[in-house]
Amino acid sequence: MPELPEVETVRRGLNNTTLNQPITGVEVLLDRTIAHPDIAAFKAGLVNSQLKTWHRRGKYLIGELAAGAGHLGVHLRMTGQTLWTKPEVTLEKHTRVRFFLGDRELRYVDQRTFGQIWWVPPGVEPSEVMHGLKSLGPEPFDEAFSDRYLAAWMRDRKRPIKNALLDQSLVAGVGNIYADESLFLSRINPLTHCSTLKPKQLSTLRKHVIEVLEASIAASGTTLRDYRTVEGVNGNYGSQAWVYGRDKEACRVCQTTIERIKLAGRSAHFCPKCQPI
Repeated sequence: MPELPEVETVRRGLNNTTLNQPITGVEVLLDRTIAHPDIAAFKAGLVNSQLKTWHRRGKYLIGELAAGAGHLGVHLRMTGQTLWTKPEVTLEKHTRVRFFLGDRELRYVDQRTFGQIWWVPPGVEPSEVMHGLKSLGPEPFDEAFSDRYLAAWMRDRKRPIKNALLDQSLVAGVGNIYADESLFLSRINPLTHCSTLKPKQLSTLRKHVIEVLEASIAASGTTLRDYRTVEGVNGNYGSQAWVYGRDKEACRVCQTTIERIKLAGRSAHFCPKCQPI
């Protein structure tokens, strides 16, 4: 699933390509991709509008439409892609929605079909329609994601720290890849219970969450299978990952074999020497 760095990379790509051009048409190829009860109303709300700018909240993309015409919301989920291309280019097999802008188009491609797209009418807050926005915690780069906040959130929670980092109500946008990477750099075992972590450990963890996300954004994110930038390019962070996806390989620090375990149905990668329990 695309995490914060991938979604942020897509946001920047969309701001570089789609703005200030009339949306001349919308073609929906799979109705259930549209989180709106009336497909005709969805199309009518977007046609002849223009995208003013794109925002990101956690893993959600929110396109602000010019002249107060509402918003266009996108969640990529597991396999969603937004591709900027020419209409004459052969459709990708799993294309679900097409937005026509001038002599180009924005295609939403989604193999697993878990992604969703919203039209938010004028005068309505995106969180009133895109309900997942209401449960999100602070952005990792915001002042609200502070050492004090993190310590208070962790204080009475006994679940493993890896599971906590995947909780979007703690911090928005962090997922499996960057939780593993942050824990490795912090020398914290993923099985460690939240309530046992000391303030200095939590401060270190917060710092590394931010650093890892920034490094991945600089590398245009991580491509494992489906993620691509708006231009169709792979992300490059995976080649420099410390532990994620490197099980049975040697730790880059101590040469110990990286291990992978299952936690709440998700994989967790760690070095048993660098991250003792």
